[in-house]
Amino acid sequence: MNDKLKDQLDGLLEKYTELLIGESNPELKEKVEAWALYSFIAKSMPPLAKHWNDTYPEAKEEMKALIAEIKAMNEEIRSKKSNKRV
Repeated sequence: MNDKLKDQLDGLLEKYTELLIGESNPELKEKVEAWALYSFIAKSMPPLAKHWNDTYPEAKEEMKALIAEIKAMNEEIRSKKSNKRV
């Protein structure tokens, strides 16, 4: 993958993170990237995700916590946007 594409994908991830949870920084981008990758794999290849979950139960729990954290942040930003419209 060339550097230009890497930079463009990084910009896409940064904007997605900002729109999804209301802010973006390197740590949040990394979390959103992991969440997006895991979510895609879980939806497109459920047996692979199940195998990973069974193989790495501690990582599964960390992923569940990460998903809950991102979901809460997304709900908070949606709530703020909803309150502004009223």
